[in-house]
Amino acid sequence: MERGRSVTLKHLLIKEKRYIGLQFNTDKVIHALVKQLPDVKWSNSFNMAYIPNTKENLNEIFEIFNRTVWVNCNYFFDKSNVKETNEPLDITWFRKRQLPSTYRVCPNSYLDKLELKKYANNTVKSYISSFETFINYYNNKELVAINEGDVRTYILKLVQEDKSNSYINSAINSIKFYYESVLGMPNRFYEIERPRKEKKLPKVLSKDDVLNIIEHTNNLKHKCIVSLLYSSGIRRNELVNLKITDIDSKRMLIRVEAAKGNKDRYTLLSHSLLKDLREYYKQWKPEKYIIEGMYGRQYTGQSIGKIVLNAAAKAGIKTPVTPHMLRHSFATHLLEAGVDLRQIQVLLGHSSSKTTEIYTHVATTTFKEIKNPLDF
Repeated sequence: MERGRSVTLKHLLIKEKRYIGLQFNTDKVIHALVKQLPDVKWSNSFNMAYIPNTKENLNEIFEIFNRTVWVNCNYFFDKSNVKETNEPLDITWFRKRQLPSTYRVCPNSYLDKLELKKYANNTVKSYISSFETFINYYNNKELVAINEGDVRTYILKLVQEDKSNSYINSAINSIKFYYESVLGMPNRFYEIERPRKEKKLPKVLSKDDVLNIIEHTNNLKHKCIVSLLYSSGIRRNELVNLKITDIDSKRMLIRVEAAKGNKDRYTLLSHSLLKDLREYYKQWKPEKYIIEGMYGRQYTGQSIGKIVLNAAAKAGIKTPVTPHMLRHSFATHLLEAGVDLRQIQVLLGHSSSKTTEIYTHVATTTFKEIKNPLDF
């Protein structure tokens, strides 16, 4: 096989029929081999050759190009991994909804695929909401007939409505999930443009503000919730799933199971928080989870968010405070205290050090050593 000679397989949908697209650079050898394929045609709009998408034709491609041309299948076969999570999928809200008779609901096959891939409940809700908004925009059009131009028109509408980049990306992900994962057409909309990634700095509170928020919580349970978020840097969903057995008081660590990215990790346990947790345990007597509601039910992420928001408002903080701001504050304060960036990365559960490096832009330790030019 000559070095650099390759053909990339793509999924094409032309006049509602599925085809195998063959994308390649100008090459006499490849051209000659492509002509041997059955019912091969050329698409000017896609700028590639294509043949009917059948198992026989796919085998024919590998047979003809064998040992002569490298066949790149990265865009053709769905290699996405099943996501392992301990969180059971709950779609009772989907069944109980009261919707207009004209409303187009998410196909059952979409739900089945989300369940099979073990997506988290929050992701499921986000995907269903985004996809249903999309298909109701094209209410009178068959799903299989929706093409790349339709998707681009819809995304442009979202941009013109000044939707956030995260909202638009979520919409694109939900659409691609249906056509690529559910219908088995990987990379169906490979030319859809995404918004440029925003480079926003995390919002961080001062340590005094954090302590003030903790002091203005309603009760011991709420105090433990806010203290846990800040002192360990865990996410709100990680706190929701935190069990009593995850508290290791001998090693002063907290075990976070099946966190984001499906990875377990350990983070810090505060000595002062441990005293509050022991007192809280005596008073509230949780059975399984650290934070439980009525009748031993799990807390929700929304409830935790409200507790933080209300405590911050009582503390007189003007900016709306979220649980994630406490996580950002945890990381930034550690960095300002001289903790190594790699150690902070491990505590936060970041896969890449680049994600953790963003805190170097908000840590004020180095700034304090710089003399302002107005004060020279």
